[in-house]
Amino acid sequence: MTEHKPSRRDLLRPVQLLALAFGAAVFAGIVTLVTMGFFQNRTSDEGTRAIVVALVVAGITFIAVLVIVALLLLAVDPAQIAKPVDRAVLLDPEPESDRPDAPGSDTPKP
Repeated sequence: MTEHKPSRRDLLRPVQLLALAFGAAVFAGIVTLVTMGFFQNRTSDEGTRAIVVALVVAGITFIAVLVIVALLLLAVDPAQIAKPVDRAVLLDPEPESDRPDAPGSDTPKP
């Protein structure tokens, strides 16, 4: 049976990117609420202020993560999107002569 190798498009779907940004925004909002003492005994004015600041921080984090990920996706060559990923992306490409299955190589196949 052949092994299915996902393409980059399968790995980087827009819904997954939005979920990543949303998760980062929720995390930043909760951290802001905790650091501002929202879960302690405070006045209602301080609680309201903590919620507003947490929402602002969460919104900024959501937008920043989306922009950063979109800029990183621009670095990917569109011709490579449909190619299957079978090794680490950041490694240098292997020269043809170093591969054991390359034509004309002297090393036997395992």
